[in-house]
Amino acid sequence: MSDTATGPRRPASAPSGRALLESFTQFITAERGLSSNTLVAYRHDLERYVDFLEKDRGGALPTAATKEDLAVFFVWLRTCGLCASSIARTMSSVRVFHRFLVTEGLADVNPTTTLDTPKLERTLPEVLTRSEVERLVARPDVTTPLGLRDRAMLECAYATGLRVSELVQLDLHNLFFDQGYIRVIGKGNKERLVPIGRTAMTYVSRYVAEARPEVAGPDSGTTVFLNWRGRLLTRMSFWQMLKRYCKEAQITKTISPHSLRHSFATHLLEGGADLRAVQEMLGHSSIATTQVYTHVDRERLKAMHRQFHPRG
Repeated sequence: MSDTATGPRRPASAPSGRALLESFTQFITAERGLSSNTLVAYRHDLERYVDFLEKDRGGALPTAATKEDLAVFFVWLRTCGLCASSIARTMSSVRVFHRFLVTEGLADVNPTTTLDTPKLERTLPEVLTRSEVERLVARPDVTTPLGLRDRAMLECAYATGLRVSELVQLDLHNLFFDQGYIRVIGKGNKERLVPIGRTAMTYVSRYVAEARPEVAGPDSGTTVFLNWRGRLLTRMSFWQMLKRYCKEAQITKTISPHSLRHSFATHLLEGGADLRAVQEMLGHSSIATTQVYTHVDRERLKAMHRQFHPRG
């Protein structure tokens, strides 16, 4: 979708879109204290935006982008097959980028001020039943070092509701098993204490004492969960491991590492836990984010009513 008919739109002396993006990245890295995953997401969204302006809008610079450019950009995102949540995230990144350009005196106008945010359909997260969780965590062979590690990771993820990035970055210094807690460094480097149950503590303690020393090397540091080479386990490795055990456990749902976090929160609320307490354990900055799990529980109740009530 080209707009080159409008002619060149880049003043000769103006910094390039890539240079502006670099300045923005340096700013949010220094000022915002964002997690590495959030920084990567910003970068990905804005590289796509800058490339679109360069290739499809006649070489337009972000500092000179118009509301029309943005409207065409978001239409283009839909034609690329992006879902509403991805488009909304990209829009948020572009808004922050343009606010930065105006604040730093690099642009006179913020063209995002009157843009409409796409409406998002509320999607209920996939949740494992208690029976499915039991089948899943029973799959690793705990007589092997890596099997014991896998069981410890699955138990820990379900017992604490950690994000997968928090799980793979868990540090030995943050295990306070004598007090029944682990310390988690979450999004924006925010710290929280999360209770961990006896079963998870048992398996993590066994792994640390028995299996971790067998794979740890001189460069392993104090990260809890290591791969077979004694290095940091990646999020993708954990996802692949989870999918393999789900298949072995004959779980046919579409499961991701976040599903254990969803299951943790849902099962707590089903058992009568306070929503604010669950919010704190999950590390959500807003209670509205946690409230999605109350919708999960209501959907479960409605399904039970339909199944068992004579007029359901």
